[in-house]
Amino acid sequence: DDRVHARAWLRTPAAHGAARPDWLGEAQFQGLASLADDSGLEVDALGGRPGVRSARYGGPELDDRGRFESLLRELASHPDPLPAHFVCIAACALPDGRRLTARGVCEGEIIRAPRGDSGFGYDPIFVPRGYVQTCAELARDEKDRISHRGHAFRALAHQLESGDRERRF
Repeated sequence: DDRVHARAWLRTPAAHGAARPDWLGEAQFQGLASLADDSGLEVDALGGRPGVRSARYGGPELDDRGRFESLLRELASHPDPLPAHFVCIAACALPDGRRLTARGVCEGEIIRAPRGDSGFGYDPIFVPRGYVQTCAELARDEKDRISHRGHAFRALAHQLESGDRERRF
């Protein structure tokens, strides 16, 4: 989604008052790579919400539990199954002028009652496709292997290793 893509760029150091006005310029100016990512949970029944606002969904006063409980209340009138996916966009600007982006997705569905004690955010109510456990019940290594961030950053690393000039998802 272009909104996620744009937000990933806005979270680079250049967007926070650095000497150069853009993230590519920052990488060239500093001589260092500029790396950013953004992600969100997209629920089909809600037209893709909460999306890039996942971390603040339901209001700034809510903690992780409050956010997923708010989401579950909003989904109460929707029938099962509740398809959803986590999406991550990773972006990298290099001093040589290359700009690379990669998209990672973890497909799954929302369940009505939270399960599991690990992870964060919406992990207790998200079951990845092909699993019976929620993300909050998976071992850390397994969650990392299938996660949207893992997919995005492995794709970005592949682009860097292969010497891609410029690639966008």
